[in-house]
Amino acid sequence: MNETLSFAAGPTDLPLLDETIGANLDRTVAAHPGRDALVDVPSGRRWTYAEFGRAVDDVARGLIARGVRRGDRVGIWAVNCAEWVLVQYATARIGAIMVNINPAYRVHELEYVLNQSGISFLVASTEYRTSDYRAMVEQVRPSCPQLRETVYIGDPTWQALVDDGASVDPGEPAAHQAALGCDDPINIQYTSGTTGFPKGATLSHRNILNNGYWVGELVAYTEQDRVCLPVPFYHCFGMVMGNLAATSHGACIVIPAPAFDPAATLRAVAAERCTSLYGVPTMFIAELDLPDFASHDLGSLRTGIMAGSPCPVEVMKRVVSEMHMVEVSICYGMTETSPVSTQTRRDDDLEHRTATVGRVLPHLQVQVVDPATGEVVPRGTTGELCTRGYSVMLGYWEDPERTAEAVDADGWMHTGDLAVMNPDGYVNIVGRSKDMIIRGGENVYPREVEEFLYRHPAITDVQVVGVPDPRYGEAVCACVVLRDPDAGLTAEEVAEFCRGRLAHYKVPAYVHVVEGFPLTVSGKVRKVELRRTAAEALGL
Repeated sequence: MNETLSFAAGPTDLPLLDETIGANLDRTVAAHPGRDALVDVPSGRRWTYAEFGRAVDDVARGLIARGVRRGDRVGIWAVNCAEWVLVQYATARIGAIMVNINPAYRVHELEYVLNQSGISFLVASTEYRTSDYRAMVEQVRPSCPQLRETVYIGDPTWQALVDDGASVDPGEPAAHQAALGCDDPINIQYTSGTTGFPKGATLSHRNILNNGYWVGELVAYTEQDRVCLPVPFYHCFGMVMGNLAATSHGACIVIPAPAFDPAATLRAVAAERCTSLYGVPTMFIAELDLPDFASHDLGSLRTGIMAGSPCPVEVMKRVVSEMHMVEVSICYGMTETSPVSTQTRRDDDLEHRTATVGRVLPHLQVQVVDPATGEVVPRGTTGELCTRGYSVMLGYWEDPERTAEAVDADGWMHTGDLAVMNPDGYVNIVGRSKDMIIRGGENVYPREVEEFLYRHPAITDVQVVGVPDPRYGEAVCACVVLRDPDAGLTAEEVAEFCRGRLAHYKVPAYVHVVEGFPLTVSGKVRKVELRRTAAEALGL
């Protein structure tokens, strides 16, 4: 294809992994039996790869004893813990389809997911913070007739599951595994849609094992690495980019806390001498803003991944300089693509590693198209990013109509994200197509304005949204978190800061000071909610 067009294909000189997740784990266990595989810091438990392999088989045998078979849906509704990881690999070994359930879900969302995916066996936390998982399961049980059994982590029912596995021949998990194919569905992840009920992206061994493997390759993981994962396992960031990237390279998974806690994260990095740290930008901001940040010894870090939402340039620079993460990588993707499509490289200069989301991964293709015509646009032109290759989901679970809307006849996944491909093939995400602000016919991409406002000395975090305007249709509103909450910040002061440096139509007409942003559990800012609350607060 013409190199002036926004199309790029990743290298294919090294082959894809043509094996199941269980077979890949077996290879790692054989190669590195004595190395640490998993450390659950809150409980003080740790497993070598030999111990981890046996623990996975114990859970797999327990599931077999309880009648779980290939293709059955096993739900996991839990905060981050070692048992979550064991269930991930045990279900993969026997060919059951693990269904990730967001720990923040409440009764109506739980009921929808249980019924839509047909979960027959559920593994759940007992409680965490304001969530009483046991009570919610009991509440929905009458309307979920296919749910046969629930096991609770940290409860006698979990140990009973493991104990029951003793009645199953030790060779049974391997026999089940031998009958599996790489393209079998192995995981359903519900996308956090902003409208309507979430969709169940259905992913195969090939999808997620290869994606985790290549993400790990591009940050140069080996058995020497120790990966701190404060990101949620229920999300691709944790279970694919984290767990599968680690186990496919013999690296160690370190769980710092059940849910994100900035201080616990930095303590875990220091205590376990982690070499890699993951997070969405808001997590890194929270860590850097800890009053005792400088007291944590982060000298063991060399790399990590920042993803999940656009990464502010100024934050990225501090992560590199103050957290020692000189090889930190930015990844871009979505659940439906397993998830990563583009990633920055270790040898990229700071400009590429702070101003782009990298270039296409091996064995994948990306292109930027005109949303109206579907034609590939010239490099340097904004359009919708599309991705194609091994990583594209099998489809939305039992929803062919919405699958066809997302994946076109040529196999391209339409992301809904607005992007620009630079002449060198690096990609910059400029926003969601639905987040774009149209002010009097001018397109305003929030990301550009946000990046600029991060330079304001009074602002520690910022999100830009469109709010109703009788004259222009939409006006630009900057929702800001201030370094000094008592100082205040006016729209006039922001306009003065922007004058002569941003086009007039991009300058925020309103400034809405907030203490923080509404977030999904995976750390993405809920812009729909932010837009609504800002408009209400401003009386618009």
